[in-house]
Amino acid sequence: MQYRRLGTTDLQVSRLCFGCWQLSPAWWGDVPVGPWADAVKAALDLGVNFIDTADAYGDGLAETELGKLFQREGCRDKFVVATKFFWNFSSGPARFPDTTRDYILRACEASLRRLQTDHIDLYQIHAWDPITRPDEVGAAFAQLKREGKVRWFGVSNLNPEQMDLYRAHFEVSSLQPPYSLLARDIEARELPYCLRHNLGVLNYSSLHRGLLGGRYTADTKFDDHRAKAPLFSGAGFKIILAALDEARGIAAGFGLTMPQLAVRWVLTNPAITSAIVGVKKPEHITGIVKAAEARLPQDTWHHVATLFKNAQTAALAARD
Repeated sequence: MQYRRLGTTDLQVSRLCFGCWQLSPAWWGDVPVGPWADAVKAALDLGVNFIDTADAYGDGLAETELGKLFQREGCRDKFVVATKFFWNFSSGPARFPDTTRDYILRACEASLRRLQTDHIDLYQIHAWDPITRPDEVGAAFAQLKREGKVRWFGVSNLNPEQMDLYRAHFEVSSLQPPYSLLARDIEARELPYCLRHNLGVLNYSSLHRGLLGGRYTADTKFDDHRAKAPLFSGAGFKIILAALDEARGIAAGFGLTMPQLAVRWVLTNPAITSAIVGVKKPEHITGIVKAAEARLPQDTWHHVATLFKNAQTAALAARD
């Protein structure tokens, strides 16, 4: 496993990051915890030392299960642990964004309890809150760092202007954005910004919610949040499947599977520090680690990018 320094922090993280979003029943349905826990242990055996979760994943479920595993296996100190806050789900049935100072302090305490740890390595704002002043966020972060409860701070799903507003009040060490062969908007502004300011990038949805994994067929029907998502049904879905068939041949030329090719494509971008991979069972992590062994040649990177850009354009047009 290769490792990189996360921005200007002292955190050395694996090129693959174990993602815990899958322990979020509202999005993915019920996921058996046993195989998931085995996958965490398998990841550690393979050299994956970076794990990302959020308090909102299952309204605390993912953090709680991770904390249980840390205690059971005694492996907390072997991981760089990243978690996120933003959604206040403790004040009633309806979630709402909350990055006020008081809420951040309460949310952090709750995450520490669930994770059964005394500190969080990377604490991230899950999204942009338009009605809380950045200096109030900075005040909360300063207190958490002073108390030793958080080591470094990051943001997720923010644009450069929003990051600038936060960076005026606290050190932003990383960005967590979506990035894949089918989601490349951040190449224009966010990734150049991160390179310019030496921010780490841990991208999510490297396989575009599983679509780039290459295991679906024209008969696949989705019964989770993907059922109504673009590219996951109808004529557009079939166009993406055809592109995947072509890409498998490219992958085979490098001794890779389709998901390994998709993740290696992401990791070839010099701005990406670590690619988050969503995992439900051990084979999801054991089957992807080869992606992190090398970079794609420049011509191959552009060939694959063009293949999926054209397929995505055609697929979206087919939905109209």
